[in-house]
Amino acid sequence: MSDRSVVTGARRVVVKVGSSSLTTAEGGIDPQRVSALVDVLAAVKAAGAEVVLVSSGAIAAGLAPLGLKRRPRGLAAQQAAASVGQGLLVHRYTEELARHGITAGQVLMTLDDVTRRSHYRNAHQTFTKLLELGVIPIVNENDTVATTEIRFGDNDRLAALVAHLVHADLLVLLSDVDGLYDGPPHRAGTSLIPEVRSDADLDGVAIGAPGAAGVGTGGMATKLEAARIATGSGITVVLTSAEHAAAALAGEPVGTLFHASGRRRPIRLLWLRHATEAKGAVALDAGAVRAVVERQASLLAAGITSVSGGFVAGDPIDLLAPDGTVVGRGLVNFDATELPDLLGRSTKELKRELGAAYEREVVHRDDLVLL
Repeated sequence: MSDRSVVTGARRVVVKVGSSSLTTAEGGIDPQRVSALVDVLAAVKAAGAEVVLVSSGAIAAGLAPLGLKRRPRGLAAQQAAASVGQGLLVHRYTEELARHGITAGQVLMTLDDVTRRSHYRNAHQTFTKLLELGVIPIVNENDTVATTEIRFGDNDRLAALVAHLVHADLLVLLSDVDGLYDGPPHRAGTSLIPEVRSDADLDGVAIGAPGAAGVGTGGMATKLEAARIATGSGITVVLTSAEHAAAALAGEPVGTLFHASGRRRPIRLLWLRHATEAKGAVALDAGAVRAVVERQASLLAAGITSVSGGFVAGDPIDLLAPDGTVVGRGLVNFDATELPDLLGRSTKELKRELGAAYEREVVHRDDLVLL
C-alpha cells in the first residue's frame, strides 16, 4: 500500500456524498448519517484544510413531505421534490455544522456556471470568498430549474468539475460501496483495487451501469468518470464508503486511491470531453484527420466530406475519421444547414465568394478535444 501523505497533506478538499449514503431504507434523509458526515468534515477543517461538500439528497429529502414513496421518474416531479427537499437538506447541514461553530453556505449550480467563462469566473470568486470566511459551501446541482440539456447528469461529475473550479488538492467520493472492485462487490472472488495510476490498471474490470443505485442517479461508471476528470487535472481522488470517510481523510489505506495523472486544463475542454453529448457530426478526409490529430490544427471546411445532425453554431459535434471513428469533439462555428455548401472549399475561396464571415474555422483548435 502506498504512502497516502498526498491525502493528509491536502489543503483544499472537495467531498462528494451520494443520496444512498444519506438516506434511510425508506428513502428519507437519515439525521444520524448527516451528523456523522458533518463530524468528519469538521475534523478535517479543524486540522487546517478548507472543505467543500457536494451533496446529493435534495430529491430524496423532498419525497416524504410530498407523500411520495419513491423517486419520481418525471422531470417536473423531480424538480418539485428538489424544491421542497433542498431547503430541508441544507437546514439539516446548517444545524449540524453549527454544533462545531461552522457556518454553512448553499451553492446551487448548473452546467453554465462551469462552462461559460463569465459564470465560471464568478463562481470561482464566490467559492474563494466563502472559504476565506471559514464557510463550508454545500453544493448541489440546481435540480429545481435544470433541464435535461443543462444538467451535469450526476453529482459525481459535478464534484469533479467543482474540484477543478476551486483548485482543490483532493476529491473524496463517498459511495455506498467501500471502493472500486474488479467485479461486482457482492460476488465471491472479487477484490478491492487499492490504487489506480492509469486506465491500464482498469483493464478487465467489470463496471456496473450508471443509475444502478436506488435513490441516486450515479453508479460506479459515473464515479470512474469523475475520477478521470479530476486526476486528469492534477487532483488526487479517493473513492470509498461514507462510513470510512474519517479513515480515508486521515490517510488510512481504505477505499481506492486514484493518483493524479495530468495537469490543470481549461474547464471548457473538460466539459467538452466529459459532460457533453454531440448534436451532430462531420466526416473528415485523411488529411484533415492528420492536421487535427497530429498537428493539433483547427478544422477547416476544406477537410470535411459530409455533415450529419441538426446542430447550430456553438453546439458540440463529433469529428469522424474516414472509417467512422470519432477522433475529436468540438464547438462548431456554423449551423448544420450552412456547412454542406462550404465543404471542400478553402477559406480564401469562401471569403472571396461569400464574405469575410465565412473565413473562420469550422471548429477552432481552442474549442476542440481529441478523443
